[in-house]
Amino acid sequence: MTDQPRSGAGSANDDDTPAPASEATTSVVGAARGDSPRRGRKRGPFATFLRETTIVVVTALVLSFVIKTFFAQAFFIPSVSMQDTLDVGDRLVVNKLVPAVSDIERGDVVVFVDPGGWLRDTPAPEPTVWRQALIFVGILPQHADEHVIKRVIGLPGDQVVCCDEQGRVSVNGESIDETPYLATGVAPSQDEFDVVVPAEHLWLMGDNRAQSADSRYHGGAAGGGFVPVDQVTGRAFVIVWPLDRLTWLSGGEDVFAGVSDPA
Repeated sequence: MTDQPRSGAGSANDDDTPAPASEATTSVVGAARGDSPRRGRKRGPFATFLRETTIVVVTALVLSFVIKTFFAQAFFIPSVSMQDTLDVGDRLVVNKLVPAVSDIERGDVVVFVDPGGWLRDTPAPEPTVWRQALIFVGILPQHADEHVIKRVIGLPGDQVVCCDEQGRVSVNGESIDETPYLATGVAPSQDEFDVVVPAEHLWLMGDNRAQSADSRYHGGAAGGGFVPVDQVTGRAFVIVWPLDRLTWLSGGEDVFAGVSDPA
């Protein structure tokens, strides 16, 4: 009977002579390790640097996107309406868990999207690719030209009135002393008002009352000067730039400590 060609270690020699044990061992170990000329190459230092840099940059971009989308976002101050608490050019960070997780309180400084009619109707220019990239990673805010920053004076159901005999604002019948955050020498309001804040809305005023177009002056705008809670982007909690103004922002809790809940 004629022998058929054998496969395996001996087939390369076209005979039945088994391969030496050392060669067989080497072959098995090599297969187990997956050694090959291609896998045995080492990356050059530049390729390694490029790969690691790419990983770091991509990771940083992803983390920045997640943070600015769900947790915090940077904003800058373009006007004098919140002086002396916030100056023009201040950079601050907003806690975006408010109001989604944490509650808004009287005295909080909040950033919100214009509900309609608070800002000039001039359309904002189309952002450049570079600006869009900065917005994406959170260095610039989304809807940067549509945000407003003010202080919460009235919560849903609150009656906010101005002014008492001393010229002070009162909330639910309790007059409040706002000197801790009002601009130096500025009265609480030069205009009288008596409002009850609707459900799911806020009454907001700037700290520089004489130069703040706030809830008092938007009765003809969408919402009648009241801002929907779901328009709030978050609560400002720290000034990060310039460094000589680095500070935590107080919510003015002591100012409203004596105010009771609405009846």
